[in-house]
Order: sequence, then structure tokens, then C-alpha cells
Amino acid sequence: MRPPPALALAALCLLALPAAAAAAYFGLTGREVLTPFPGLGTAPAPAQGGAHLKQCDLLKLSRRQKQLCRREPGLAETLQDAAHLSLLECQFQFRHERWNCSLEGRTGLLKRGFKETAFLYAVSSAALTHTLARACSAGRMERCTCDDSPGLESRQAWQWGVCGDNLKYSTKFLNNFLGPKRGSKDLRARVDAHNTHVGIKAVKSGLRTTCKCHGVSGSCAVRTCWKQLSPFRETGQVLKLRHDSAVKVSSATNEALGRLELWAPARAGSSTRGPAPRPGDLVYMEDSPSFCRPSKYSPGTAGRVCSREASCSSLCCGRGYDTQSRLVAFSCHCQVQWCCYVECQQCVQEELVYTCKH
Repeated sequence: MRPPPALALAALCLLALPAAAAAAYFGLTGREVLTPFPGLGTAPAPAQGGAHLKQCDLLKLSRRQKQLCRREPGLAETLQDAAHLSLLECQFQFRHERWNCSLEGRTGLLKRGFKETAFLYAVSSAALTHTLARACSAGRMERCTCDDSPGLESRQAWQWGVCGDNLKYSTKFLNNFLGPKRGSKDLRARVDAHNTHVGIKAVKSGLRTTCKCHGVSGSCAVRTCWKQLSPFRETGQVLKLRHDSAVKVSSATNEALGRLELWAPARAGSSTRGPAPRPGDLVYMEDSPSFCRPSKYSPGTAGRVCSREASCSSLCCGRGYDTQSRLVAFSCHCQVQWCCYVECQQCVQEELVYTCKH
């Protein structure tokens, strides 16, 4: 059964779009070279007038979510940034795996309960939480600003040119944006909601208090502190580890509470159900396909570049690999010249490239 609309994540909007629309957003095909995600502080200012209304209408959101988007200037750009961030992080974390988070096949994948689907929900909600908090501190949202946690000198921090990431506003807005919990008697809905909150918690665990000293000759006569999120790459690494140790679950109804609860399936030959997953565990319902051959879930691994020592054996699924030689130019024999520049020579070396056979 497909998850109810209330659990449709804003950060999944790109993954839920047709392939042509996704490419139109960022020019992504799933096969391009991964590039770093630009800092949120350097993004364009929020759209003024009615421009953000049109941007909200372009996003694949529920009616209620579109209404919230239209009331929050700057939110549409933030949602697009979050979708971009989650996709790039997913592609980075799975760059050596058989499933490499390609855009091709993601619509079919989102309809199933695989481990990969669990990661998509978690990394998408994490990216939205992270991006919203950063957008507030960067002044890209009209209804939020720097973090205002008690005990932190946020106002003074702002005067010194720093601004705390507003995770408090981010999580509060996200809970409202996702809407009330529904489908408590549906296993797929419970699994998706669980994985969504694993992503949010992963961002929260990376929140740190950062302090800066001010004073004569570097003394710490005055200290300004603010809240700062860890780089999203660290959150992605945490979620990838959670994916690798994800727990397969079934469900049982708690008669006392009148709701569905997640449990690990009983072991073979045992009538006792397994333990409940921990709050930080990613959970899934069904075993993943091999992803070796093209299917409605992925383009397969044919033609993928691999490492002969590390990944070709697994990535090529026993089909073997082709070896090609190419010449690569690079800067070499660099020397610092008076006064202010570096002079380099151009060198060329031969490089072997290994690609999985069809």
C-alpha cells in the first residue's frame, strides 16, 4: 500500500518528479560527475512579489503544503535546495554501490519498502531540516532568523557577524509542514514516518555550540557563543551507516494503545517476535533486488566505472570488466615565482579505467 499524502516529504519533491522535470531543475541525469553543493549563504535572495507563489505551484506538494509554501517567502527556494542537497549526498554515499542513487528508477523505488527507500526518506528529511535551519541563519527566510536558544548570546553573536543555525524553528516548521500523523494502522506509513524522524534526529545529533573569543591580543575577555550544525556530509555518513545496519520489520497491533507498532520478525522456528527497532535505526519491510541488471528500480551496473582492487568484483556482478587506457593532463613541477604567483608545467600520464561489462 502506498504511503498517505500526509507523509509526502517536501525534500522528496525532486525524486517524485518525472525525469524530464528533475533534469530541468538542476540538469541532473544521475550519471554526471558529483560536484560539491554550494554554501547556502551564497544563494540568491528570496523571490519577491508573486514569484515565490509560482515556484510553490511547480513543486510536487499536497494542497496543504502548497498553502504553507505560499505563506512563507523563501521556502520554495529552500525546498529546492534541500532536494538538491539530499540527491547529491545520496549519490556521494552510494557512489561505489550497485544502486548509486540514480534518478532513473526512483519512482518505482519509492513505492517499495527497501533499505534504499528507507535511506531516501531519511536523507530527504535530514536535508530539509538542515537546509531550513541554515536558511534562517542566512537571512533567506522572512519568518525566522538566528537561533534564539536560552543562554546563548545570539543578538551579540549577530553583531559579531555570526548567526546560530535555527534548528528549533526548522524542526517545529517541519512537523507542521508534514502534518498530523496518519495511517498508524498501516505498516508502510509507520515505516516511512519512522525513517523520516531518523533523518531529523541525525541532524539534531550534529548540533554543536560554537564559541568565539574577543579581546585585546587574542584574549578571551568576551566570549560569544552560538549553535551551529555540523557539515551535512557528516549527517550523510551517519545515515549511510544506519542504512548498512537497517532492521527488517513487520508489525503488531498494541491493543492497549490501539496503534500499530514495529517489531523485528520472529526467527526461524521461533514463535516469539523479535525486539522493537531503536529510534535511531532505519527500518525496511522487504529485501532489495540485486540492482545488477536494468529494472524499474535502477539502470543496472553495466558501464559503471569501478576499482579493480576494491569494487569491480561486487559492482560488476560477476560479469567481468573492460580495461581502457587514457591520457590525463595535470599540473606538475610547480614553483612559486616572485612575487605572487605559481608557475606550473603540464604533465601527461597514462591512466587505466575499468568499466563493468554489459
